[in-house]
Order: sequence, then structure tokens, then C-alpha cells
Amino acid sequence: MTQVAIVGGGPIGLFLACEVALHGVPVVVLERLPEMEEHPKAEGITGRAIDILDRRGLMLGVDGTPAQPTPEERERIALGERRPDSLQPKAFPGARHFATMFVLRPESPDLLVPQQVLERELARRAAELGVEVRRGHALTGFTEDGEGVRLDVEGPGGPYALRADWLVGCDGGRSTVRKLAGIPFPGTDGVTTGYRAFADIDDPGFHLPGWFRKDNGLLVYEEGPPRFITLEFVGRPANRDAPITREEFQESLRRLSGTDVTVTKVHKINRFTDNERQAATYRQGRVLLAGDAAHVQSQWSGPGLRLGLGDAINLGWKLAAVARGRCPEDLLDTYTAERHPVGAQTLEVQRASIALMRPGPHVDALRRLLTQLLLDEHTNRNLTALIDDLHITYDMGDPSLTGPLVGGFCPDLRLKSADGPARLAELQRGGRPLLLDLGADPGLRALAEPWADRVDVVGAECAEAPADALLVRPDGFVAWSTPAGGASLTAALERWFGPPA
Repeated sequence: MTQVAIVGGGPIGLFLACEVALHGVPVVVLERLPEMEEHPKAEGITGRAIDILDRRGLMLGVDGTPAQPTPEERERIALGERRPDSLQPKAFPGARHFATMFVLRPESPDLLVPQQVLERELARRAAELGVEVRRGHALTGFTEDGEGVRLDVEGPGGPYALRADWLVGCDGGRSTVRKLAGIPFPGTDGVTTGYRAFADIDDPGFHLPGWFRKDNGLLVYEEGPPRFITLEFVGRPANRDAPITREEFQESLRRLSGTDVTVTKVHKINRFTDNERQAATYRQGRVLLAGDAAHVQSQWSGPGLRLGLGDAINLGWKLAAVARGRCPEDLLDTYTAERHPVGAQTLEVQRASIALMRPGPHVDALRRLLTQLLLDEHTNRNLTALIDDLHITYDMGDPSLTGPLVGGFCPDLRLKSADGPARLAELQRGGRPLLLDLGADPGLRALAEPWADRVDVVGAECAEAPADALLVRPDGFVAWSTPAGGASLTAALERWFGPPA
């Protein structure tokens, strides 16, 4: 018996397990694979995902600091921007190019960290928090009743049953949980077949390194060790599960490069397409979905990891509060209400991304036009915010709340208190909500006292304070702000964190 069972032990399942366990709720993670997959996956962490990991102290846990390009890599990137057939347009000084959408993004501390490194860090954190991760255990069925869920599991020692109060599917785009629950998964089929590979070739000089848009698709080639991405507009793969042969990848590489290059050895490879699908709901009774189980999208700009981490940090504290009996079950309905529109918008961006990568003179004209439009800094920043999930605003359910940050993600404010200087991110490492008193208002503590067991009240000075007081949810979003008064603060505390003790 456990309170929360999570199916899927990838980064989203592990992060969600950590979020729930932070609040003292027992969690069991079931992962069908006996060991972590080592084929190529996401190679970096971008946008809001960096802030999410930082709020839990995980960004520094991944080998210290953000990785930066070497001088040689910077030189190669600069050369790539001037190659006529490269995807790189001429960017204004101090900007990076986002290859798919032509967004000229200002320098940001993106983490060039492979997904496997993040998974190992999350597994370590989960173990510290007492999460039980069962590898080699596959869900085969479940039955839900009014009190919980009975899971049928096939483990290394044979089949067994597990009882849980709540079940969350974090088991990928072909989610067993979603299928067994009968939750519709509408969307669009893929129009491309792609390969991501680390491989050896007979002629390292067969093609210039960089990102290149070709007449029949896209070719990415990076030297030392050789890394490749190929993408062709030939429809989705006939069989995603079929073994990938060396010859299959070699033919794709030859078609795109126009050479007779020979692949001598494949070290790691995966096959992908651009399906865009989204679950009709993220909650059905005591069953919930997060990450790719709730939505699948093309891989360009790395939306899957970023979007899934956003799901997990939104759901984790809510699920824990309901599991502990502190909040009614309808708090979980806000998970779908808040995250489903974000997922839908991401799918639209990814469809546009694929459309802009199609070969042909009509798309060429559209790309040239879009490139000119994005030289406007305001337009460029708005699209950058959309792509990086920096634009998200949630409805906090109270039209009287008019503070400057209400519904948005709270910046990482620099604070000075009696305990010394601190960043807001450091104060959220434990996953608890914060009531920030930045205007020395003694009445705030009195109002929040009935929630002292679950809300931290912090008095501090802040040079860039956007308001005199802020109520920040565990996921970093602002639920209340001055100038709204005490009555709306009390209502916000009860709405998000349950009735007073």
C-alpha cells in the first residue's frame, strides 16, 4: 500500500516523485526498464525548466554550473552563421540563433546537460527523499474505486498487486496508464522521419559541420565525437519499434549530404518523428497524466523535458496536499485547467516549427519574411518567451487580484533578511509556499498564522520588490499580491493550501 504510485521512472516521473515526497507522502515509482536507457535523448535544459530545477536546488546538483561553448565551438558557430546553406541567419551581437524558428535569443544560462545526467541526479535525489523506485516492474492493468486504485504489476519475481490512493502516468507517449484509463489522445500524425546518432564515418570531412537545411530535409553534423541529426519529409516511420540498422541511417545521411559517406560504426542511435498529440484531460478520477503521457510533440527546441517538468512541479504539491487530506480533491482539477492550455500552445508552436523546416521555395519565402520580422527586438522577445515557457500566466480564481505578478512566475528576487542575503529560489528548495513580507507589515503574520504548518512567512528587504507582499505557490507562481487586501489573502491561502488549521 502506498499513497501515490507513479508509472514511469524517467526524468518527469522521478521529479514528480521528489515533489510529492518533499511533503512526506509515500511514493512508489514503477519503471518497466531494468536500467536507464542510454540512446540519445534531450541534450540540454532550456527556458523555464532551468528555473524549475533551480527552485529545488537541482541545477547546481548537475555537475555544478551551466556548460558554455569552448572558444573553438564558438568559432565554429560563428562560421556556421555565415554559410549560405546553413540554417543560421545573421544574428545581432550577443544573440544566439534558435535554428528551427529563427528566434534570435539573448544569451541565457542554458544547461548543456544530457538527459541521462539529469535522470541520474533525480534518481539520487529521489533516494535521499525515501522514494521507492522499482526497476523492471511493468504495469499490466489497474482498477479504480472510490477509495483508491489497485495496480496489477509484472515484476522480476512474477505478477503482484499494489494498492495506491492515486496513480500518475509518466510513462511516455505510448502510455499504458493513459490507454488503460481510456483517455482520448487526439492530434496530428508525423510527416517526418529522423535519426539522432553518435556514429563513426569513413570521411570526417564529407560535409561542413553545422545545421543545414537541404532540398529534402535537415542535416546536423558535429565533429569530435561525431554526432548527427537527419530529418526527411518522407512521412512517419513505418515501424518505430523496428531495430535501426547501420544501413538505414547511412542511406538517410547519404541522401541529405549528397555524398557516398560510409557509416563504419553506430554507437548510439534513435529514430523519431513529429507526432503532435494531447490527452483530452490530465485527470480522470484518481488517475493523472504528466509529461509525454499527457502530450507528445516534435523534439525541436527541446519542449518535451521543459513541458514535463512544468507539469510535475504544478501537480506535485497539489497531489501531496490532497493525499495528506489538507485540501479537497477539486484542487487537482486546477492541474488540467492550468497545464492543458500550455500543452496545447506548445503543440501549435511545434507544428509551426516543422512547417518552417519544409523544403521548397514557398517556405523559403516565408522563412525570409519571418527572419526580417524577428529582427524587431520586441517581436523576437515575445516569441522567445512563448518558446521557452516564460509567458505562462495562470488564472488564480479571484478577479480582484490586480498585483503586477499575480498569476505569473515570480522572479528570483534578491532578498535581505535577518538571516542574511538570499535568493527567492533558495527559499523554495523545500517545496513550501512562501508569503513574502517586503513592506514590514506586522498584520501579514497574523493573517497567515492559521497556515503556519504549511506556509513559510518571510520578512525581508528587496531592492527590486515588485510589491509590498507576495504569496508564492510551491511551483513559483504568484497566487496573491498587494495592493489586494487581507480578505483576498485569506481566500488565496484557503483556495491553494486548504482550510486553516
